[in-house]
Amino acid sequence: MASRINKYLSEVGYCSRRAADKLIEEGKVTINDQIPEMGTKVKEGDQVKVEGKRIEKSTKQKNIYLAFNKPVGVVCTTDKRREPNNIIEYIKFPTRIFPIGRLDKPSEGLIFLTNDGDIVNKILRAKNNHEKEYIVVVNRQINKDFIKRMSNGVEILDTITKSCFVKQLGAKKFKIILTQGLNRQIRRMCESLGYRVKSLKRVRIMNIKLDVPTGKYREFTKEELSKLNGLLDDSSKTFD
Repeated sequence: MASRINKYLSEVGYCSRRAADKLIEEGKVTINDQIPEMGTKVKEGDQVKVEGKRIEKSTKQKNIYLAFNKPVGVVCTTDKRREPNNIIEYIKFPTRIFPIGRLDKPSEGLIFLTNDGDIVNKILRAKNNHEKEYIVVVNRQINKDFIKRMSNGVEILDTITKSCFVKQLGAKKFKIILTQGLNRQIRRMCESLGYRVKSLKRVRIMNIKLDVPTGKYREFTKEELSKLNGLLDDSSKTFD
């Protein structure tokens, strides 16, 4: 059965569909030594290459799901040539994996890595309202007005952020639970209200909590994966 090229690269565990789209746009992918258009389908017997290297499906591939505590300074990219402090080189996992979503370079905490492209696409769809929880420290004292304004939505990037849960934890510290994934969202929200983020740590994604030391990772438990898949059951179907 034919699959679109981005879906094919996702299914074989090479990268997410989003990353595949970028590779295709950059002309780094070929099908039978021809650069394909976006949406071209891979048929049985076609030879797919990325940057000249043959990519094939493996019937023995085991799905990998990791919970990693990303340190500050590590970059969530698989591009080893452009970014020496990339997450893949840091972890050095023995088989090919890629991050689900990202945490910016100055941030730390929980991020998932996997070779399962389908779960990537479901989690990344913001409209699925998947919760992500953060602990944030800012540069000056916060008050009830700050908490209320953060909770009700802040104007950034030509939009108003969705209402969210925010709780004060200390003079300059708060917890925030988002269901959006706008670029540098929390930092931009704070800046919009006149605050600067000093530290930002993600401590939960959906049902999985951060429970490993900085720079370490662990595999999902069977129970975690089962519950995660249950939470994703209502996710929008990805396009073929």
